[in-house]
Amino acid sequence: MKTFRFAVAFAIFSAVAGHAQDSSSAVSLTANPVYQQNCAKCHGKTAEGRHFGGPSLVSEKTTAATAADLRAMISNGKGRMPKYSSKLTPEEIDKLVEQIQASAKDK
Repeated sequence: MKTFRFAVAFAIFSAVAGHAQDSSSAVSLTANPVYQQNCAKCHGKTAEGRHFGGPSLVSEKTTAATAADLRAMISNGKGRMPKYSSKLTPEEIDKLVEQIQASAKDK
């Protein structure tokens, strides 16, 4: 009986801990490894843009863009930005879009 209770308690703890990680990652663009590996070199480690690099991803203009527009820019590129449709999965692109839009709520 003790083993069963321990197993149930462990399962509940694991589910809660996993949910907490998912929630925090939903609002942390700059903590996303995909962002760090693919976006930070141009948009900066804080996503505030870089001189002679990519624009801010946390500006009002960017965060006000529709999800479809952001998804299209990431997938197909725009201006000097390369396309990432062949480098990132649709899920990774969707996560970046979600995190960019969520950064407006953090301000």
